[in-house]
This record gives sequence, structure tokens and C-alpha cells, in this order.
Amino acid sequence: MKRVLLFALLVISTNVFSQILEPVKWSTSVEKVSETEYKLISKASIEAGWHLYAQEVPEDGPLPTTFTYDNSLGTFNLKGKTLEENGHVVDDPVFEMRIKFFENTAVFEQFIVIIEDIKAIKGAVDFMVCDDTRCLPPTEVELEFNLSGSNGAEAGANLNKEKDRLLDNESVNKALYGMLPRDIHLIESTSIKKKSLWTIFGLGFLGGLLALLTPCVFPMIPLTVSFFTKKGDHSKSSGISKAILYGFFILMVYLILSIPFHLLDSVNPDILNEISTNVFLNIVFFVIFVFFAFSFFGYYELTLPATWTTKTTKGERSGGLIGIFFMALTLAIVSFSCTGPILGSLLAGSLTADGGAWQLTAGMAGFGVSLGMPFALFAMFPNMMNALPKSGGWLNTTKVILGFLELALAFKFLSNADLVKRWGLLKIEPFLIIWILIFAGLALYVFGKIKFPHDSPLKKLSFFRISGGVLVIAFVIYLVSGFRVDEKTNTYKSLTLLSGLAPPVGYSWFFPSSSTNNLKTFKNLKTGIAYAKKVNKPIMIDFTGYACVNCRKMEEHIWPLDKIDSYLRNDYVLISLYVDDKRELPDDEQLEVNRVNGGTRLLKNYGHKWANFQTQFFKSNSQPFYVLFNAKNNEVLTEPVGYTPDEDEYATFLQKGLDAYK
Repeated sequence: MKRVLLFALLVISTNVFSQILEPVKWSTSVEKVSETEYKLISKASIEAGWHLYAQEVPEDGPLPTTFTYDNSLGTFNLKGKTLEENGHVVDDPVFEMRIKFFENTAVFEQFIVIIEDIKAIKGAVDFMVCDDTRCLPPTEVELEFNLSGSNGAEAGANLNKEKDRLLDNESVNKALYGMLPRDIHLIESTSIKKKSLWTIFGLGFLGGLLALLTPCVFPMIPLTVSFFTKKGDHSKSSGISKAILYGFFILMVYLILSIPFHLLDSVNPDILNEISTNVFLNIVFFVIFVFFAFSFFGYYELTLPATWTTKTTKGERSGGLIGIFFMALTLAIVSFSCTGPILGSLLAGSLTADGGAWQLTAGMAGFGVSLGMPFALFAMFPNMMNALPKSGGWLNTTKVILGFLELALAFKFLSNADLVKRWGLLKIEPFLIIWILIFAGLALYVFGKIKFPHDSPLKKLSFFRISGGVLVIAFVIYLVSGFRVDEKTNTYKSLTLLSGLAPPVGYSWFFPSSSTNNLKTFKNLKTGIAYAKKVNKPIMIDFTGYACVNCRKMEEHIWPLDKIDSYLRNDYVLISLYVDDKRELPDDEQLEVNRVNGGTRLLKNYGHKWANFQTQFFKSNSQPFYVLFNAKNNEVLTEPVGYTPDEDEYATFLQKGLDAYK
């Protein structure tokens, strides 16, 4: 476990704080052995200081180098295993074990026997490389072996030329976008990420506070604090320091949970966006959240395997720092039935917040800080525990209220799937009706008209219940007001509190609209550029998404403001490019391209095309992302911005672009 965590942290530090690294290059060649037998040769060229690992490594070690060969048509047979050179066997300083690896170059050979006449064989290699202090994430590279050439070296050379032609970003970019990245003067944006990270840290902090008020966590506070501060073999100061460490390790546990998403994000910068807009995963999230909701209602309990708790409890007996860490891990496991749904909301919300793995880490950090802080705080000032309310029925009430919120959020993910696939099942009208019913049910529960399995008898309504019920009823009335029609746009009036949660107001049964706020909007880059040149106006390229929360907030609450609407309606040509558009590209546009961070990808749908355009040309993969552009000379007019909810700040951004254009 120690080695795995160390490795994961090394990967994150490598990818976040360094330049993009690609220390291994692969080439292929073929040697003809007989009329039916060939030798497929894969050669790795490795930069100095880096190690490529062998095909077999010890357990808990690095990812072995693995070759696969596509024989789906059954045109050949593999003869034996893939052979490799002797390499070096040493004590690896990163993994602390004896491992075989290669440096400088490595050659792998696979013999095959041809059954039917074929010209080429496709394959892939999965591998991982490390130097003496760090490792890069596992990488997959596609291979192709040309059997048609009489000379193996010549065949390999021709193959590489053909692959270079296919993956030539210049020709691909010209074909897809009509321009090249080098034609554009790129202005880096430095403010987008900082704002979003602090925002989601705050949301995670609030989630942790909610978790504290659940029956699984709240009673643990006085028990744990008394354990650390009780008099015995240790001094009071020692107990306090251990309690502080305990709170710190709670934070560490939740930070560790975000590590796998950094690995995914480093391999493919668009992968979290692809996850968040994946129809299947959004439906899975919907089902899970409904499952979470009924768990909060008290119909069943969510628990992790008992063996996990048993193992962590054993670890507590180790004493010292390790024992305290396992105590924190045990708390995380035994409180899962309450924290799991809240963490699930945080996880799903981060994946759809368009900011990548660091937003998830920020959210987990906020959650861990608020969950761990009381244990350290009350250990330092134990008299403060006298002010804590006693455990009782109010804890279960809090849990049930969270269940209603989980149920409402579940339909947000079903809405994501519906929006991306354009099924038309959960348009704005049914969505609002479902939310009205859910929160009306919550109001009835708060007033004691509905009961759930673990509710205590309600003798009288407290002030907090009455005031809370009134607030919920007010919110239900607010939801009903979402059916008012805006005469200016001929759509329903958007509700500020539901921005990014509800479908766009134009996605409607009765008042449909194909454009935002009835603005003239192009969804094809080349068509929009041609129109801008014709009318002699600058362009605002709007990188957006159907399932993008902050995109909806901007489009429904900032764009309609008179000051902003005037710019977009009169001064700019608006091109909206949806990075989660799942419609398939025409066959001639389904091209293979190089990723910014290395590797390749096949552009299959319009979302892939526009996401690739954003990362290739503007070195960003978050949405919303607004680029003010002069199509005459491919000039970026001012620094691009992301989510900018301040009207004056956004107006200043648009005016700067207009001034630069003029």
C-alpha cells in the first residue's frame, strides 16, 4: 500500500509541476522468415535517465510492458510469446524491489504465422516509464506492422511515413478548422482556475459540515476527542497533538481518493469532460443518487465490506503515526453510509464542473478540512463540547432532508444524459414539475405530515421546523414561477438558483428555441468565420457544453442583461461549439490526431472535434471558455476568459475585444 501511494503521488507531482514529457518513442519493422512466417519488431527509443519496464514485473510493482495484436479476423496465429532483450535487473529506488528494465533502447519481437494474405497487422503497447525519482502514468501507443514490403527496414520506414502523414496535425487542422495553431497569437489565461478552485473548495467545506450533522459522524466527535484527551500514559499536550494529527489524516484520506482522477486527467486532458457527459455514466449517477436518497430515508443502510473495517482496526493497534492514520481511515469507512452520498454529489459535481481533477481535489480538501477540524478543535478546547447539542431525532431529520436533496440532484444527471442525446424526455417542463413534487414532499415532511422508518414521534413543531418548512414552501413557489414566459425571448424565464441544474429554458415542449436568447448563433466554425468576414465583425467563440453548469449560468443570467445582450446581438458573431455533442462526424472528418499531452485520439463526434480544437489551439480544456477572435488575421483580440458572473467584468472583456478589433 505504501508503495502504491508513493507512486501515485510521484505521478501527480510529475504531471502537474513539470512540462509535458514523452521519454519513449516507438517504431516498428517486419522481417520475413518464410512464405508464411514473419517477425514483428517493436523498438523503443528511450531518453537518457528513463527506464522502460519488462513484460514481467513483481507484484505491487510498476505496470509491465504489454503487447496486444489485433487478430479479430483470424488471419494469423501468434507463435510463442513476445520476446525481449536481456535488459538490466537492479534494485529499483522508486518501487523498492528488484525489477528488470531497459534503458536507451529496447527491442521486442513477436513471430506470427500467416493464414490468409494480409498487408498489415495492427497492435498496441501498454507501458510505463520511470526515472530514479518519478514515474509517468501508464501509456498506450498504437502500433502497425506493414507486411507488404520485401525489406523489413524499408517496410518500417514506409509505415512511419504513412503514420506521420495520417497524424500530421497541420493537414488535419487545416482540414477540420481551416487554420493552424501557429497562425494564432495565443494569450494565456491565468485567472480561471484559481476562482473555480476556491469555489469548489467552499462547496466541499459545506459538504463536510453537512456530513458532521449526520448520525454516523456527530456522535463520534465527543467519543474520539475524549480518547485523545483522557488522562493516562500520555500528557494532555501529547493527546492534543495526536488529535490534531488525527484531523490532518482525515484530510489526507479524502485527498488520496482524488489521486486516480489525476492519473486519468494526465493521460487525456479531456477525459473528465468525456466522463461527465457520458450518457451511460450519467444514467448510472441517476440510479446511484436515487439509491442514496432512499438510504437517507432509512429504508436500508449503505455499508462498505466489514473486512475493510476489520483490517483498518488492526492497523490502529500499530500505535504512533500509523495507528492514528488507521483511526482516521476507520472513521471514513464506518461513516460511509452518511458521507458516501455527500461525497458522491461532490464527485459527480466536480466531474461536471469542467475544471479537471484539481477541482475534485479542491472539493475533497474542503470536505476533509471541515470533517477533520472539529476533532482537532475540540481536543484543544474540550470545554467547547458542552455547547454541542445532544444526539437525538434531529440527526435523523437532517439525514432525511439530505435524502430529498439527493433525489432532486439525481434528476440533474438524468437531464444531462437527455440533453446530450437530445431524447426530449426531460425537458424544462417535466423537470420543474418533478422538482416541485420533491420539494413539496420535503415541506410535508418538515411539517410532520410524512414519516420515514427511523423518525421519532413528533410531539410539536419547533421554531426551526416551522421556519424551515416556510422556506421550503417559498422555494416551491419559486419553482412554479419558472413557468412564466419572457416575451423578449419567447421562452420561460430562467431561474437563477437552478442555473446548470435545470435544462436550458429553450429545451422546452411548448416554447422551444434552438438558440440562446434568440441570438444569431453558429454551431459550425467555418460557417461562422465566413459570415464574420462577410459582415466585418469580430467573433466570440463560445466553448460550451450541454451538461456544463457554469455555461448555463452565463447564457441564462449574464447574456440576457441589456449591457451584455447589446454586445452579443450587435457587435459580435457568436459561434457556440459544444464539446459534449455526441453526434457522429462525417466519415471524412473522423481523423486521428495527436494529443497535446502526447499520444493520439480518434475524433468520432462533434464534441471530440471541438474539444480537440480548444486544447490544440488555445491550450485549455475547461468550459465555458470565451475567445474573442479576428477572423481576418486569426488574431486573439484579448485574454480569453472562463466563467465570469460579474456583469461589469464581462462587459469590460467584450469591450476590450471590440476596441482591439477596431
